[in-house]
Amino acid sequence: MTKKILIVEDQVVVQMGLEILLEESFHSYHIEIASSFSDAISYLPSEEVALIILDINIPGGENSKMIEKFRAIQPLVKILVYTGLQQEIYADHYISAGANGFVSKIDDEKQLILSINKILSQNNVSHKLKTIPTKDFFSELSSRELQVMHLLTQGKFTKEIATALDLKVSTVSTYKSRIFEKFKVENVIELIKKIEIFNNLN
Repeated sequence: MTKKILIVEDQVVVQMGLEILLEESFHSYHIEIASSFSDAISYLPSEEVALIILDINIPGGENSKMIEKFRAIQPLVKILVYTGLQQEIYADHYISAGANGFVSKIDDEKQLILSINKILSQNNVSHKLKTIPTKDFFSELSSRELQVMHLLTQGKFTKEIATALDLKVSTVSTYKSRIFEKFKVENVIELIKKIEIFNNLN
């Protein structure tokens, strides 16, 4: 049976880049692509997959809940979160949710290949890869809080975040207040500074 790697990614340029990179580095694997969460869910029941490379921001996605839903269909599938989010801040959350590894899209391609090799060589799916030590502090945040925090640190305003995440402005304000409370800060500038401090401790 041909071993398969499923790329769950909606950006065509990223799809093409990953497909070329993986075909060059993993000759014994057949590369498949799903452009949405629903496409991936539809594909898995009929095709056994060794590894899923998952962009958390995939259309129709459900953040970290996608990991559990993929495993409900294929319990032994290994999952690598491949996203634009910062590894130092977000990796622990997705590792705790069951991902075998986390690589940021800003990392070097060599890091991605190294992580995939390590994951594919794991015999036990419960063994989770963390390429860089991260702080448990951030795992206290919910998936939505992580998303809101990421957009806040990008300089987005409350209304912009509400539009981007399809939430009410009041809901975003609530998440924002919770984030400030958990970080013990009073504004976004203090939040960014505190995140930098935690990152420098790694």
